[in-house]
Amino acid sequence: MLLGVIFTNVMTDVMLNSAISMITTPGIPMYSSLILIALTALLSLKDILSASKIWNKHLNNSFNNAIVPLLFSFIAIIVFKVAAII
Repeated sequence: MLLGVIFTNVMTDVMLNSAISMITTPGIPMYSSLILIALTALLSLKDILSASKIWNKHLNNSFNNAIVPLLFSFIAIIVFKVAAII
C-alpha cells in the first residue's frame, strides 16, 4: 500500500514536471545582453593582447575556446529574434 502511494506521487510529479517543461520558452534571449557584453570584451581583449609580447599559440587557443561558444549563442539569438519578428 505504501509503495503504491509513493509510486503514484512520483509518477504524478514526473508528469507535472514534464508538462511544465514542455510549455516553457527557451532561455537564450534572456541572457542576450550578457552574451553580447562578454563576446565584445573577449574580442577586444584578444585584439589588444595580439599586439603585445605575451601573445602566443596557447593564449590564442584559450581565447578561441571562450569566443566560439559565445559566437554560436549570439548567432542563435539573432536567428531567434529575426524569427520572432517574422
